[in-house]
Amino acid sequence: MSESKASSGTAGASAKRPNFLVIVADDLGFSDLSCFGGEIKTPNLDKLASNGLRFTDFHAAAACSPSRAMIMTGTDHHIAGLGNLIEWTNRSDQNAPSEGEIKYWSTAPQRGMPGYEGYLNERVVTLPELLRDAGYLTLMAGKWHLGLTPERFPQKRGFERSFAHLPACSNHYAYEPQLQGQDQIPGFMTMSFIALHAEDDEYVKKLPDNWYSSNGYGDKMLSYLKERKEKEDERPFFGYFPFTAPHWPLQAPDEYIEHYKGVYDEGPDVLREKRLQRMKELGLCAQDVEPHPVVADEVKQWSEMTAEEKAKSSKAMEVFAAMVECIDANVGKVVSYLEETGELDNTLVCFMSDNGAEGAAYEAYPIVQGTMIQHLQKYYDNSLDNLGRGNSFIWYGPRWAQAATAPSRLYKAFTTEGGVRVPFLAKFPKGFETEKGGITNSFSTVMDLAPTILDMAGVKHPSPDGKGTFQGREVVSMRGRSMVPFLSGEQPNVHPKDFINGWETCGRAAVRCGDWKIVFIPKPKGPEKWQMYNLAKDPGEVHDLAEQDPERLERMIKMWDQYVLETGVVPLAPALGQWMEAMEAQMPEDVWMEYEYWKDGARDNPEQFRREQPRFTREVKAM
Repeated sequence: MSESKASSGTAGASAKRPNFLVIVADDLGFSDLSCFGGEIKTPNLDKLASNGLRFTDFHAAAACSPSRAMIMTGTDHHIAGLGNLIEWTNRSDQNAPSEGEIKYWSTAPQRGMPGYEGYLNERVVTLPELLRDAGYLTLMAGKWHLGLTPERFPQKRGFERSFAHLPACSNHYAYEPQLQGQDQIPGFMTMSFIALHAEDDEYVKKLPDNWYSSNGYGDKMLSYLKERKEKEDERPFFGYFPFTAPHWPLQAPDEYIEHYKGVYDEGPDVLREKRLQRMKELGLCAQDVEPHPVVADEVKQWSEMTAEEKAKSSKAMEVFAAMVECIDANVGKVVSYLEETGELDNTLVCFMSDNGAEGAAYEAYPIVQGTMIQHLQKYYDNSLDNLGRGNSFIWYGPRWAQAATAPSRLYKAFTTEGGVRVPFLAKFPKGFETEKGGITNSFSTVMDLAPTILDMAGVKHPSPDGKGTFQGREVVSMRGRSMVPFLSGEQPNVHPKDFINGWETCGRAAVRCGDWKIVFIPKPKGPEKWQMYNLAKDPGEVHDLAEQDPERLERMIKMWDQYVLETGVVPLAPALGQWMEAMEAQMPEDVWMEYEYWKDGARDNPEQFRREQPRFTREVKAM
């Protein structure tokens, strides 16, 4: 179809189309929720799971904005404009170093390439654009990370009302230190401490008093839903409710932190074993599952830590748990309102994380050492009692992360299962119900959400064959598949057994076909060559079968090559594909962010700042 406006199908013509509430957590681990094996108090999400379906083989991208791009479009992030996080493309040293020397995969070849714009590009039509044009009220409260400037705001991509956190992360309390003398914010922190927001078509000049991110987004989503009722707006709604928690800096209200005092004093290894055991009891993994060994050579083992180091480390985990509980509380107040107003039964409510748990040991990164550590010591209070408050700034590291991703290998930013397998639960609307409290092992991805929602709403995509248009421009098709045939029992799985799915982030790559997966992980976390696993027998990616079955490996590497051609991946590691060298225009570092909102004057008068700042001219290669 090639109309410029979405058309409604049979469900759209019915008396009452379903509502949708899509909830996304930021850097939540697979077993952090109670209903997925964790000890964190998540009663509201547990209730949704008990009335819906939990997915054990659901996958996102290995990092946040790529996943969010796929949620919004139903296609691969390399197509949609977030081939890499713009923060990582902008500076090569944001990527993890290779082994033996301070060396990074240069991101220069990606700069200026189609699919690496750093925002949702014009090749895609978004889910809220299609639903809006089909008669839905489209609402958003939370993290956007798909464009920083007014022409990239959520309002420009289909949201009628939106309160959006624009960058990748920020201080959850909107705390900003008052710099002294000639001090400047360290490079690593420039894009990670300012709580830059926009409401509808304007930057937010001042956040509400006593701001805390999760509470703020919950209040705003609730206010939009109440406004809908007050206006007697009969349109069904699509609500996008993406949190910035529990992304670092780890910060949470004291009353939630208090719930976890002493809970993690035995350390991450004990937590890992407890969670694995509970996952087995819940039927979320096999009784004989072999977990991948913990990979964390850059930090001390628990047994090697001093008493003070243990106390601070366990407190960091307490704060993390508090952040997750606060997410749950805000989900609860929105879902409770839907129940009170009689909307819940007719609403798809789904919850997921945007990638695996964040396990980076930033203290070991050269970009963080020196000026950033000095800055934290001068302007933040990371004393034990203060951890978790707005003027503290901490993360929890690879050992706690791997307690959450077990039995999988590694964590966020890696294309191993620990980086891309995420918790997903869904409570379905009337007409699409499943067995309550069920668990499915069917493979699915975040790209399946958009086609599923469109299918439920009776809305057709304008470019099913990749040749259609939307608002006068050609747009790509969705790569995801609707879950509706699977949910209705018409198909045994969401995808056919021979379905091929690829992943790539920062020189790390993977391809899956059926039960088989090949993985490329650079040193020091991997061997910097393709490895191959049978996930049906080895979900932890422990036993590499590449040498035992070279013919299968070769077939799967060809699948990788096809994935690259279809999606426009620009590989950073030479072993992942040979590409012509980057143009000179692509080479400079640190000039690719559209809006340097952390610089003096940028937030006070953003339009003037953007006009006056000399910007590097982006040149785009033809594909």
